Amino acid sequence: MPAGPRGRGHGETAIGRRGDHLDGKGVHVKGPDAVQSVDIETRPFPGFPTDLQAQFMSLMCIAKGASIIRETIFENRFIHVSELKRLGADIAIHGNQALVRGKERLLAAPVMATDLRASASLILAGLVAQEGTTEVNRIYHLDRGYEALEKKFQSLGAKIWREKT
Repeated sequence: MPAGPRGRGHGETAIGRRGDHLDGKGVHVKGPDAVQSVDIETRPFPGFPTDLQAQFMSLMCIAKGASIIRETIFENRFIHVSELKRLGADIAIHGNQALVRGKERLLAAPVMATDLRASASLILAGLVAQEGTTEVNRIYHLDRGYEALEKKFQSLGAKIWREKT
């Protein structure tokens, strides 16, 4: 992906735009009212990381417009798509590309995690899903890469909890 406005590249953030500010306690960021669709292509560093592709896809499921996500690093990295579709996502796979058409909302449903990245993407999608509770099963994958993720989201105000089965 090319560098952003004024030559900024990946991982750089502009502070002081659109109401962003520093207050001595941290950085406060206010995004736009609606998420706009964006096309991405996974690449080795410093490109878009393949390990964030599934999570980014969850965001694009509720973005305005359509986005193309092209996976160039690994084959079979779209295993999470069938579970996102259970939440109502509009995604079509064509080889190493996924066409994601953003929707106004996703709907709660039971889903099953297949790997670490899928676990995270399903939790993110479940947090924005409406009309019920999304239950993410097989979260042992999640624990391999994220420690106490539900507590971190709870500290941000999310309604998320872990149930023993």
